[in-house]
Amino acid sequence: MQETKSPSPLVKPTSPFRYGIGMFGTSIPINMFKSFAAIFYVDSLGLTMKHYSFVIFLYTFVDAIDNPVYGFLSDNTRTRWGRRRPWLVIGTPLLVLFFILFYNVPEFVQSDQNRLFWYMLITYILTGTLDSLMNASYGALFPELFKDDRDRAKTNAIRQTFQLLAMVISIALTPVITSAIGYSLTSIIYGVVALAVVLFCAFGCHEDPKNYTDAPRPHLIRSIIDLVRNPKFWIFGIAGACYSAAFSLISQAVPFYVKYTLGLDSTMTTVMLGVVLFAAVIGIACWSFVIKKVPVMKVWRAGFVIMAVAFIPLYFVTSFVPAVCIACVVGVGVAACLITMDCIGAKIMDDDYARHGVKREGTISSLVGVMNRLNGLYTSLAFYVASSAYGFVSGDEPGDNPAAAAKMLLCVFPAVAMIIAAVFSCFLHFREPQTENAAQAEGAGAEVDSHG
Repeated sequence: MQETKSPSPLVKPTSPFRYGIGMFGTSIPINMFKSFAAIFYVDSLGLTMKHYSFVIFLYTFVDAIDNPVYGFLSDNTRTRWGRRRPWLVIGTPLLVLFFILFYNVPEFVQSDQNRLFWYMLITYILTGTLDSLMNASYGALFPELFKDDRDRAKTNAIRQTFQLLAMVISIALTPVITSAIGYSLTSIIYGVVALAVVLFCAFGCHEDPKNYTDAPRPHLIRSIIDLVRNPKFWIFGIAGACYSAAFSLISQAVPFYVKYTLGLDSTMTTVMLGVVLFAAVIGIACWSFVIKKVPVMKVWRAGFVIMAVAFIPLYFVTSFVPAVCIACVVGVGVAACLITMDCIGAKIMDDDYARHGVKREGTISSLVGVMNRLNGLYTSLAFYVASSAYGFVSGDEPGDNPAAAAKMLLCVFPAVAMIIAAVFSCFLHFREPQTENAAQAEGAGAEVDSHG
């Protein structure tokens, strides 16, 4: 087994706050981008739901290719500024540019269905791939900067709190903000904030050159083969992809659910999404206490089960108050997943280094990202089935039963995804490191046995 190198005393420790706040910057644009793409292009601009479904479907394959490439490039970068920082500094301004273009559709494009489809396809792919570029390096910094479970748990709680704060703004408050100033100006404001925050984070992260200067460079194909042969990667990846699919459908389907199932205006979308995220914020505080006494793996599995169970009664609800109550339960499940997911991902990376002796956090992070982003296939399928089964074409042609279409998007498909995630999570296990006292006790026992 490879020994973990101690950090160089000459390298300034990275503040958990400074790293954690980066999650706010990475989350603000991408949450608005993915949560409101459907309602903006389909319901507002009149793009057909099947066209939208095809864009998501096609991008999923693009994302499956670009993620490992970005992780590989990050792992093999050698500069005086580190391996990860240059990619954050390069990728963030480009991401912000195409994110703003995505929500600033020229008039001549809006007037033609084909032009609108191609404009969305191109800007969606470019925005999404640049998000992958940025997050491959940001995610790889986590296990590299914070080595033990205590520091990781503390740092992850901070960054997930920032992520939820970003979600409150970019998901829950966005309907209110866009109704006041429009999608165009909202995207500009979010983009500028994201750029400032991510750069503040990047320039405060201090990588230790000992981790990569003399270390062997990882090879892309070898890394992929090693991970493909690792059953832990597949179990974690599939469970994570199912969770990502369910969460993606929550943020995209709630506007349809509120409008067509509950019969309310868009301001109630803010309330319902806000409830989910507020419950998740409270849940993180509660789960942070629980996780001190209960293993991370059990909390992770509990989150999947809670979400799976909560989606079932939501299907039968037709009024706002019970829907909000059930949304609180969903938020508690989301919190359990958020606070544990990255810690388990870090265990996957530690396990890989122990097996192979190669530092390749970026490649692993990006390949896990590929698995998570395969949720696009599931999301695409959900929109396609809802459109085909209930005749929902667009906001101009919602079909005869748009309420049932919305419930299928928000309740049926997420529930199935979380059931699958819960089942897969039961098969993931790690050997917990022995404490020094336990190791001594075991050694003493062995000595007694040898003399017995």
